[in-house]
Amino acid sequence: MEPVGEGAIRVTTGFESDISVGPIGKAAPLSTLRKAADSLARIIAAEVVAQRDRWTLWAPVAFGLGAAGYLALRTEPSLWLVATAAGLAIGLALAVRRAAVGALAIPAVLLAFAAAGLCAGKLRATLVAAPVIAEQSIVTLEGWVVDVASPGAGGARLVVAPVQVSGLDPRATPVRVRVTLRGEPPTPPPGSPIRLRAMLGPPPPPASPGAYDFARDAWFDRVGGVGFSLGEPAEATLSSPPRRLRLAMAVNAARWSLAQRIVARLGVEQGGVAAAMVTGHEAWIPPEQVEAMRASGLAHILSISGLHMAIVGGFVFAAVRLGVAAWPWLALRANGKKVAALAGLFAIGGYLVISGAPPPAERAAITGGVMFLAVLADRQAISLRALAVAALAILALQPEAAATPGFQMSFAATAALVALAEAWPQPVKEIETPWWIRWPQAAVVWTGAALAASFVAGLATGPFAMHHFNRVASYGLIANLLVSPLSSFVIMPFLALGAALEPLGLGGPFLAIAGWGIGMMTDIGAGVAGRPGATVTVPSAPAAALPIAFVGIMILCLWKGRLRWLGAPLAAAVLLWPRPPAPDVWIADDGAAVAVRHDDRAVLLRPDARRFAADLWSRRRGLVIDVEAEAARDALYACGRFDCMTRDGQGVAAWAGKQPPKAAVLERLCAPGRLVVLRSPAPAAGCEGAFVLAAEDFTRGGSAELWRTGAGWKVRWANDLRGDRPWVR
Repeated sequence: MEPVGEGAIRVTTGFESDISVGPIGKAAPLSTLRKAADSLARIIAAEVVAQRDRWTLWAPVAFGLGAAGYLALRTEPSLWLVATAAGLAIGLALAVRRAAVGALAIPAVLLAFAAAGLCAGKLRATLVAAPVIAEQSIVTLEGWVVDVASPGAGGARLVVAPVQVSGLDPRATPVRVRVTLRGEPPTPPPGSPIRLRAMLGPPPPPASPGAYDFARDAWFDRVGGVGFSLGEPAEATLSSPPRRLRLAMAVNAARWSLAQRIVARLGVEQGGVAAAMVTGHEAWIPPEQVEAMRASGLAHILSISGLHMAIVGGFVFAAVRLGVAAWPWLALRANGKKVAALAGLFAIGGYLVISGAPPPAERAAITGGVMFLAVLADRQAISLRALAVAALAILALQPEAAATPGFQMSFAATAALVALAEAWPQPVKEIETPWWIRWPQAAVVWTGAALAASFVAGLATGPFAMHHFNRVASYGLIANLLVSPLSSFVIMPFLALGAALEPLGLGGPFLAIAGWGIGMMTDIGAGVAGRPGATVTVPSAPAAALPIAFVGIMILCLWKGRLRWLGAPLAAAVLLWPRPPAPDVWIADDGAAVAVRHDDRAVLLRPDARRFAADLWSRRRGLVIDVEAEAARDALYACGRFDCMTRDGQGVAAWAGKQPPKAAVLERLCAPGRLVVLRSPAPAAGCEGAFVLAAEDFTRGGSAELWRTGAGWKVRWANDLRGDRPWVR
């Protein structure tokens, strides 16, 4: 192709004659197009060259995507296969580097990290393998109370290390079980030997197809059974537990005792929140208070994570450094910054132990520890490189964290904040500025930084909150801005001092100040949650949208240059991805609960059955369960103790009894063309013309979603999406 005159070009085809294209109107000459292409190529080349010190930041991203890829597989791979694949990928990366093939070196190295993440996921799943209870039954359980977990909808929950479970061989006894105490019996503290009669079964599968898999979390936590008590726990006589278990129970007993003392000091309303922020125990927080914190976007403060570790570690670091500087003799003989970093390292280690080391706290402690070690090694503490090292260490130890909301949100938020800190303009330090000028300037700068940090962190965590929790706190930015000074300068520092001194009986004044701050925080949360439209329910996007959004966020945070903005449309994938039509019917994994969609509402045929799972499903699909939905049920369905069916003879009918219905009842349920849901086994005959789902179907497939089509009913099962994995029954 070459120009042949003004407004015309000749296209060389390679045949006998060339093609001349006449005037092309206002189109640019070919030379201009070439210049534009050359300019674009130079820009891209310059941006790629600018990344020469940034490619290492993508290593934990590739590793995490590989680990998440393992968890998303439908079939369990063999260990030798993934190990071989990882070895080949690492060998390829080494060969490319030795051959100095620059264009292939970076993709080869990132591929090696992704393969290593896949292998780490498989290895971790193999190492934590433990017995899982096969089916639900009533058992007598004897064991040690390891910890008191966060309460569920039914009451307090105990984590128990079983010594004996009736009906189970010792080799089939789970390593840990989680039991909810029905009623309000006294909660036995960690370290107590108990005997308990309980209904135990395997960990619950996803509430609906594609929803979060609680059984997978239980597999990696080595929890092999969950259930509820059928009576009060009694003291048991057991042989001495192993040393490691004794140590864990002693630490948890000290945490429980500290939590009780904090609640006794501050009362339930403020002390429950304080105990949760210090020890991780949420047993005293009223449900309405938790809901208000969620609706206002402040619920993250209740979970011990990066915010708490940063405040405690930063407070100790600043206090020790100030103390060293204030002591001239020590300031001349010791590096105050390194002494403070060492103190901060011990502080976050101690806080990790006191908090019970939940996974978010472990990840935050590793991140903080890497940053304090960077100070000790004379490296930049707050940098994307330090974050990359911390993330890689976390994923190497816990590859399953790649699929957890806590890790995804904390890593994305921290990366966004560090990237913001890199781009934030550094003010010029003025000399001898009067305080009445310097202080207002500092207040303006701090307010601007706080606004920018909250806004950026909210944008970075938004896709994950939408996808996993299906709710957006409309006023979350405002609430966090109001609470941030309280949590950073009042609540956490004084809680840390009060908790440290409380075993000596001296923590009262500090806890009282922290309690005042907590009272202000909960008032702000309640006020924000009470505003109209405080929360917006967002249906989940298809599964592919979340990793695309994650990659987009990483491009925005890690790429240096103008091309980083190409990540913006990717980061918005969860928000912009079209949602598929909501299912017409949802059925719980045991067939005990059924919900039918009517417009934008979910009508529960048995409102009290499996309500937690029904709420999760309805939010995931953007549906509402409210008073109008209850009224629709009464108008459209005729329901008895065990049966429920549409009044018009079509639609849906359900049987909630574990025993099959009698012939007359079955005949009423089984109208032609109707969907019939039986919690009991399927009848041998008598339901012709209806589409029947029975107990054996739910045992195989788990929970289900159904869409009505012209040809009948289309079913999607949860277990079909989970595949054949160790944590799938």
